[in-house]
Amino acid sequence: MIAPMMLKRFALAAPLFFALPLAAQEVVEEPEHAPEWETTLVVIETSMGDITVALETERAPVTAANFLRYADEDRFDGTVFYRAMPLAWGEQPNGLIQGGTQNHPDRILDPIAHEPTSETGVLHERGTLSMARFDPGTATGDFSIMLQKQIGMDADLDNEDPQFHDGFAAFGHVVEGMEVVEAIHAAPTPRRPAKAG
Repeated sequence: MIAPMMLKRFALAAPLFFALPLAAQEVVEEPEHAPEWETTLVVIETSMGDITVALETERAPVTAANFLRYADEDRFDGTVFYRAMPLAWGEQPNGLIQGGTQNHPDRILDPIAHEPTSETGVLHERGTLSMARFDPGTATGDFSIMLQKQIGMDADLDNEDPQFHDGFAAFGHVVEGMEVVEAIHAAPTPRRPAKAG
């Protein structure tokens, strides 16, 4: 039973599956080679299994707080993992899954300040959570989970193109349940009929 753990509830749905995450303030120990950073644990329950993530509340405070606000205000309730992007290169399976509010006007909050990986030190490794965005500073309520390392999403300060210079804002990582992320990535998605004309 989850109630004794005093966790906050929010829901996140996915094509053919749904998620019901639960959040609690905790400190998660990083691997021995890394410094210890304050994080917040969130358990995402889906019909395919649980995904436990640690949000980087110390290293990426703006982005982690944004995610937690969406959770606390139930803005993820009934949303979906709407994208499974496969990548044919590197260790397989490779790519990402993406979920969230899809700019639904009743769900989204104002965009947040961009926290580049060059400032936070949270890189796009296997299991990393990252904010979806158009331009830096436009992220709202959509996020991705990486299946493998995606260095092209990290900030590249030597690149003249601002899209690559600032990269994407990584703000957490999966601590348990990568097999569920892989199952979601591999799950068939419904095909929509093409529109005529």
